Amino acid sequence: MNLEEKLKQLPNEAGVYQYFDKDGHLLYIGKAKVLKNRVKSYFKFTPKLLPADKLGARIYKMISEAVSLEWIVVPNEHDALILENSLIKQLKPKYNILLRDDKTYPYIMVDYAELFPRLEITRKVHKRKSIKYFGPYSTGAKDMLDSIYEIVPLVQKKSCIKGKEACLFHQIKKCHAPCEGKITTEDYSKLVDTALDFIYNKTKLIAKLQEKMEEYAEDFRFEEAMKLRDRIKTIEKSQIKSGMDLATNEDLDLFAIKAGRKKAVIVRMFIRDGKLASSSHDFIKIDTIIDNEPTIDLNEAYQRAIINYYDNEIPLLPKEILVANEVEEKEDLEVFIKERFDRNIKIINPKRDKKKTLVDIALNNCDELLRIESSKNQTTIYEELQNLFGLNTLPYRVESYDNSHMMGQATVGAMVVWNEELNAFDRKDFRHYNLESKDEYSQMREMLMRRVDSFEKNPAPDLWVIDGGETLLKLAYDIVQSVGVNLNIIAIAKEKVDAKAHRAKGAAKDIVHYKDKDGSIRALKLKTSDQRLQFVQRQRDEAHRFVINFHKKQKRAEDKQISLLQIKGIGEAKVKKLLLYFGEFEKIKTASVEELKEVLNQKDAEVISSYFKENED
Repeated sequence: MNLEEKLKQLPNEAGVYQYFDKDGHLLYIGKAKVLKNRVKSYFKFTPKLLPADKLGARIYKMISEAVSLEWIVVPNEHDALILENSLIKQLKPKYNILLRDDKTYPYIMVDYAELFPRLEITRKVHKRKSIKYFGPYSTGAKDMLDSIYEIVPLVQKKSCIKGKEACLFHQIKKCHAPCEGKITTEDYSKLVDTALDFIYNKTKLIAKLQEKMEEYAEDFRFEEAMKLRDRIKTIEKSQIKSGMDLATNEDLDLFAIKAGRKKAVIVRMFIRDGKLASSSHDFIKIDTIIDNEPTIDLNEAYQRAIINYYDNEIPLLPKEILVANEVEEKEDLEVFIKERFDRNIKIINPKRDKKKTLVDIALNNCDELLRIESSKNQTTIYEELQNLFGLNTLPYRVESYDNSHMMGQATVGAMVVWNEELNAFDRKDFRHYNLESKDEYSQMREMLMRRVDSFEKNPAPDLWVIDGGETLLKLAYDIVQSVGVNLNIIAIAKEKVDAKAHRAKGAAKDIVHYKDKDGSIRALKLKTSDQRLQFVQRQRDEAHRFVINFHKKQKRAEDKQISLLQIKGIGEAKVKKLLLYFGEFEKIKTASVEELKEVLNQKDAEVISSYFKENED
């Protein structure tokens, strides 16, 4: 059925629509209150079916490439908004704005219900009214808290207040020992106020830290001085110097987006009690170039940014959300937030007064971030990789995979992540996988399937690097295409020497396998001095290091269990048979005698079953 026939079948209901190109690749996902009206607005029908004249350049180009259409009907427009956002994060359509930042930010909290309150970091929402929150913070929350505890003698640990005598913290003058009644609740509350003043005024905190750092340096405590220096740098990075105070106690969230030549940037500012508490930013890739000019739909970018941020549990909601540009369909976003939090929060584009000044500050920060970004090298390794392998996006976020096992024992996999903004591996996003499959092909399939299943929670990267050859590359493409995800993939493997590929063989060189524009698998052998090859090798090597370390840890645990079995007369050969059959030690422990008899004889099966029953935790 062609596109024109599909358009005639559109229903008069709310839903989500998807456009595909001639190769079946997903181009765009949108939502609609009435599918028939919204989708038909993209076209003019005379003299033949063409993109509508009023479309922006980016959407005009998308419609020019579209040859098929699918849709999903939902009960109402609110459900359409939720489904649209979920599908965009999972499937990465070519012409949608893609934002990675849907994480929850840390907050600093203090619970006034406690006799001697402490400051703590949390990402969870606590329903108690006695709790006051500060934040959110994109960076620097832990450094701020550590610094405050360095300066203000609060109760240092949760366990301290439960003690009956003063501890080391009192001896080194970092706590007034309320556990021994050496400070009243009134005097302690003044310390809490001092600590909170440092949260409100980062400049004051930094000045105090610099004093402390100089004291340490004068006492030749250089290691402690260096720690404070590093904290100061982190806190400074999280600070936007506005010098503004709204002279009110309003809580506001502000979003500002500006586009540059190669990227756009989104700045978020969080105003708490009328003061700028924290800020964060992220770059947005601009992949659509029209007439040699980058193009981005700012309206869609604002919608994605607001939905992504408020789709999380948030302890401290603003009174208003400020945006630096007018946002279409802002009423839909307000309904989304109302449904999510049962709060009426208006989205406003201020035109005057102090709120307009705040927006101007955010836009100035956008300009500065874009200036710094554009001052980097004109041709980056990411552009070189895109050109070399014909990638449809710049590989700013790369996930690399490897697996490891020994005779079927301790079968594990690992994912490591490279982040262009950090210009380094993003270790907090590394993942281990305990695998059940027996052979390497099935193990890689199991690991990649599990990653694909998590795309809604943690969106797909720009590039996968697979440790393997053409067979595993085809496997990876089959997996992502089965769920319709737009994702680039390459695989790196040693060339075959004497029909085997050994990492240790000096004569063996790495070959990178990739899929070209026409869908054919290509093998590329680059010089060892090629920076593009070295970048890919670095990803593979880090994944290999990470998975081997995890494998050793798992194997040590299993070896310890195997040695226990051997005490009962079950030799290593029999244990290996069991592991090859069951895949992991836990399954041997829970197997019945009948299941164990599939591998060993009746006597051995009974010995093993009895042993684990006797040693149950």
